[in-house]
Amino acid sequence: MFRNLFKRKSSGVSWIVAGLGNPDTKYDGTRHNMGFLALDYLAEKRGVPITRSKFQGLTATVKYGDQQVLYLKPMTYMNLSGNSVGEAARFYKVPADHVIVLCDDITLPAGTIRLRDKGSAGGHNGLKSIISQLGGDGFLRIKIGVGGNAPTGDELVDFVLSKPSKEEMEAVRNRYPDIDGAVDLMIQGNFSLAQSKYNGKGK
Repeated sequence: MFRNLFKRKSSGVSWIVAGLGNPDTKYDGTRHNMGFLALDYLAEKRGVPITRSKFQGLTATVKYGDQQVLYLKPMTYMNLSGNSVGEAARFYKVPADHVIVLCDDITLPAGTIRLRDKGSAGGHNGLKSIISQLGGDGFLRIKIGVGGNAPTGDELVDFVLSKPSKEEMEAVRNRYPDIDGAVDLMIQGNFSLAQSKYNGKGK
C-alpha cells in the first residue's frame, strides 16, 4: 500500500537515514536530540555536511557501496518528524522498510542501543508521527538509550529536554561506531546480523 502513494520519479536515492530531534539551539545536546547527534557522527565520518534545505529538513546524500542514501534531519520539531520523513520517502519512492530512524529511548540506559524493524511508537511522538505519515510501523529504527530511570507524567517532558550527565553522554558517544556499523549492515540487507552484533549495552 505504501508504494502506491508515490507519484514522482525516483532520483536514485534508495535509503533514508533520519535522525530525530528539535532544531532550536536551546535543544542542542538534550536527550531528545540524540538522533541528530548520531546522524551528525555518521555525516562527519564521511565528510558530508547535512546542510541542504529540503523536505522540511536538512539533508545530505552519501554512497554506501552502490546504494545512494539520504541523510535527513527533520526541522519540523519532534512531534511532526513524519511530515519531513514522509515527504522525502514519497519523493524518492523509498519504501518504509528502507527508512532507518535514529532516535532517543527513555526506557534504555545510556550506552544501550536497540534495533527494531517494526513496532509501536512506545509513547515516542516522533515515531508516532512517522508511523502516521508512512502508513504503518514497518520502518527500521535504532533506539539510543538516554535514561532507564526516567520520570513519568509532567516531569518526563523536562527530562527529555534536559541534557544527559557527562558520564551518560560519554556512554552514548561510545556507541556511535556501533550505530554506524548497524546502519551499514541494515543498508546491506543484514538486519538480523546488525541486531545480533549491536543490540544491548555493547562492550
